[in-house]
Amino acid sequence: MKEDKPCCLAVVRVRGTVDVRGEVEDTLHMLNLKRPFNATLIPNTPQYLGMLRKTKDRVTWGPVSKDIISLMLKKRGRIIGKKRITDSYVKEVLGFDSIDKLASSLHECKVTLNKLKMKPVFTLHPPSKGFKRSIKRSYAAGGELGDRGEGINELLKRMI
Repeated sequence: MKEDKPCCLAVVRVRGTVDVRGEVEDTLHMLNLKRPFNATLIPNTPQYLGMLRKTKDRVTWGPVSKDIISLMLKKRGRIIGKKRITDSYVKEVLGFDSIDKLASSLHECKVTLNKLKMKPVFTLHPPSKGFKRSIKRSYAAGGELGDRGEGINELLKRMI
């Protein structure tokens, strides 16, 4: 991969399930985005970018920072049984020194959420103070959907 290309993308489902084509709904399920305000972390590969292009009218995405990944793991990360992720769990079960080290590995795409013994999706709150724009238009056209670049970090911070 190129050095200037970010490795880890955060994907947030913004819209619901009404009037969704079957293939788009299947793609959302493959991304583990079954409900609105679910988020996941994916590697920046052509296969995943194709999935994002297919679901662009339902999700928003962008390169996520290591600090936001760490915050998401601490506040909204869950293991099986809806229990929070702790430093002791990360050390004993996952083999990382701390949650910050795990966040660093996720940011560099050394591991993925699907390979870890934790839920591959983060259930977030609706953004505080609401969406700034329409959730029916693309980000480039003045809406909230599609690729938003570094703006995903600000949105995720408001949703955690």
